[in-house]
Amino acid sequence: MSSDSIAQLVYLSVFGLVLGAGFLLTTKLKLGQTLQMAAIWALIFLGAIAVVGMWGDIEDDLFANQTRFDDSGTITVPRDRSGHYLLTLDINGAPVDFVIDTGATDIVLNRADAEAAGLDPANLNYLGRALTANGEVSTARVRLDTVEIGPHTDTDVSAVVNGGALDQSLLGMGYLQRWGRIEIADGALTLSR
Repeated sequence: MSSDSIAQLVYLSVFGLVLGAGFLLTTKLKLGQTLQMAAIWALIFLGAIAVVGMWGDIEDDLFANQTRFDDSGTITVPRDRSGHYLLTLDINGAPVDFVIDTGATDIVLNRADAEAAGLDPANLNYLGRALTANGEVSTARVRLDTVEIGPHTDTDVSAVVNGGALDQSLLGMGYLQRWGRIEIADGALTLSR
């Protein structure tokens, strides 16, 4: 600690003692009540200092898992705790949660999400085949009327419905290529047009 810091600390300590003593001498409250009020104010003051000092960490925790849109139309998707990038898009007006998968060729909807988007998975023609980590699955090619995220809307978008078991729908390169720039840096994926 430098001599200037020590001098400032001594000055502030003496100043605090003088203020405290003056407050105690001028107050008409009982000593117990005065000390209780002083302790409450000291805790409030320390709490405020802690919040100000930790605001960056608090802000990161509060907003870490929220997709952000800026005025230029750029979308920033934070990486979740499992290391994936998750994004919710409105498919034909229905919110659908996706895992961004640069290894997937298309938008791949599981049966539940396809049904939520107004498609009838039971009456689709599963003529396509896809090789996945779980083996080969049948797929049905579909056209989505609208795909919306934030201020961006795409129409008549090609996608497939997975005929096999798929926990979460995948947002593949067929859709991601509609963006002019895709960047992964500092724990976030950024899409901009």
